[in-house]
Amino acid sequence: MEILKTVNLSKKFGDIVANNNINFSIKKGEIHAVVGENGAGKSTLMNLIYGLHQPSSGEIYVSGQRREIANPRVAISLGIGMVHQEFKLISSLTVLENILLGVEPRKNRYFFDDEKAIEEIRALDKKYSLEIDPFAVICDLSVGIQQRVEILKMLYREVDILILDEPTAVLTPQEIDGFLQSLKNLKKRGKSIIFVTHKLEEVLQVSDRVTVMRGGEKIKTLITEETDKRELANLMVGRDILLDVNIGDFNPGRTVLETKGLETYDKRGIKKLDGLSFKVRRGEIVGIAGVQGNGQEELLRVLTGMQEATAGKVIINGQDISNLKPAEIREKGVANIPSDRFGCGLAAEGTVSENLICGYHHRKSFKTGKFLSLKKIKNYAEDLIEKYNIKTVGVESKVGSLSGGNAQKVIIARELAFRPNVLIASQPTRGLDIGAIDFVHEQLLKARSQGIGIILISTELEEILSLSDRILVLYEGKIVGSLRADEAEKEKLGILMTGEKDCSENKMVARF
Repeated sequence: MEILKTVNLSKKFGDIVANNNINFSIKKGEIHAVVGENGAGKSTLMNLIYGLHQPSSGEIYVSGQRREIANPRVAISLGIGMVHQEFKLISSLTVLENILLGVEPRKNRYFFDDEKAIEEIRALDKKYSLEIDPFAVICDLSVGIQQRVEILKMLYREVDILILDEPTAVLTPQEIDGFLQSLKNLKKRGKSIIFVTHKLEEVLQVSDRVTVMRGGEKIKTLITEETDKRELANLMVGRDILLDVNIGDFNPGRTVLETKGLETYDKRGIKKLDGLSFKVRRGEIVGIAGVQGNGQEELLRVLTGMQEATAGKVIINGQDISNLKPAEIREKGVANIPSDRFGCGLAAEGTVSENLICGYHHRKSFKTGKFLSLKKIKNYAEDLIEKYNIKTVGVESKVGSLSGGNAQKVIIARELAFRPNVLIASQPTRGLDIGAIDFVHEQLLKARSQGIGIILISTELEEILSLSDRILVLYEGKIVGSLRADEAEKEKLGILMTGEKDCSENKMVARF
């Protein structure tokens, strides 16, 4: 039985067609995955169903009846709830207070019936095996538990259809396993789940059907057990995608970067790096794994001169570069792909050509005499645009007008053009679609083959596992484990990421 369907649903934003005649449906007690590249129209479709946008044309049916969903309140009244990628919780309030906000039960017009609320929430928690303490404060909970709170908040509002937008993006492997089991429990209880994600392994693991979107259109709906990862990836992109990364032979050279006892603190005086010591060799990718917030960002900032190291050393090619200015560190051959591409990596209002020379603009190759040569800069930018297949109207286009994938290509082109000694890549594929991810991985491996030492910081364990020669795990600013690529497994890494060092009979402490 179809509990929800859309008929020829379309949405235009000016001249842009975000959704074009989408026919989509979900059955009662079904997990239906929706996949597609960035800009495919997934989020627009979900926002139409949840009432955040209004369709330009087409119809939405809920339980067989045509409905006008004017806003999320109407959607919830129709049994449709949505859990966004960015949680909508108030961190200073308890689980109970967050769940009840706006729908507080009353004994009469004036008094809050807390006993009834607690009883109802505990009954829901037990029914769906979510295991949440209603009196816990949100800020004290892990991201995984906070996500369960969001789901419980929707269940308390008696929704039958749950829309989950990229629900596992910030979870550890163990939290992902628990979350996927929660989805199965919800399905058993008759709930219908729309699962929007880019992680095809999870799609194959839990969904009953999967709809592929591309360019604002529905390409195909498949029965999950009758498809595979390769078919889904090819449908998403419209061409063959090489899913299995072949990193090639591992022939590292001499040490190009070394840290010794590195320490730093945040603005609150909390130690974020605690005695970090490790090495990176030429032609080697060292993956840094860990739950976000365990020192990865501080490590990037210290290595690139944007944050002071209060103790320890950073050594490049035998030379101490600790606490040099960012420009001086760049001159020592340290390139940087930051995690926030528009916040730190690009000047959105600048042109493509300006961004491609940023940080290197003082070099003689861009000058005629003492002055910048616009002709030389233009020729240089055009060469990089062609080499890295950057899709732009021209070198004078503003970088802020580019897609996420093409903006990332600008950063990668700029950072690799001068053949650095070390490349620090932090979350290099965050927010990118599968085609752009494929390109980024290709460039990292090409840089490795050219003898560049690479530090790869990523919360995507699949990425860490598929690209790294060695993997270091950070927990509370310390290295709690170091593994060779051939011995690393997702389960081992997941346990280390929780701070546990002895996750098997053999201790996985750094041996390099």
